[in-house]
Amino acid sequence: MKTAALAFATLPKTYLGLVALHLPRPIHDKIAYDNAVEIVHALAGHKLNRDQDDYLALMANLVEDYESENVPEPKAISGVESLKFLLEEHGLGAADVAEIIGVNRSVAYRILKGTRNLTAEHVKKLAARFAVSADLLLA
Repeated sequence: MKTAALAFATLPKTYLGLVALHLPRPIHDKIAYDNAVEIVHALAGHKLNRDQDDYLALMANLVEDYESENVPEPKAISGVESLKFLLEEHGLGAADVAEIIGVNRSVAYRILKGTRNLTAEHVKKLAARFAVSADLLLA
């Protein structure tokens, strides 16, 4: 059963009040992790007083410690996968890639299949067209 998310306006303003709401402890399981993340999200992005800021820093550290031990690093995304995502988001296809980078369609299809690499010039043109960092397409 899902409960209502914490609202910043309802959170205590003092460190003691925050500790009474949720005692900071090392996180050992998914439930404790979810609870800690909920508090971090409720506090993050707001103008905090010193007590709230200290409490947020402590909770964020506990969450980070848990994640570093229990949450696997996301798999790296290749430049071609990034390009395919950008194309899908913009409703474009291989023919559009060919036009953007100035090659024939067969070259664009081979790039999207992964049998041909993007050149530095291709990356520059694609990065400019989609307004993204070239690094996204180089991975």
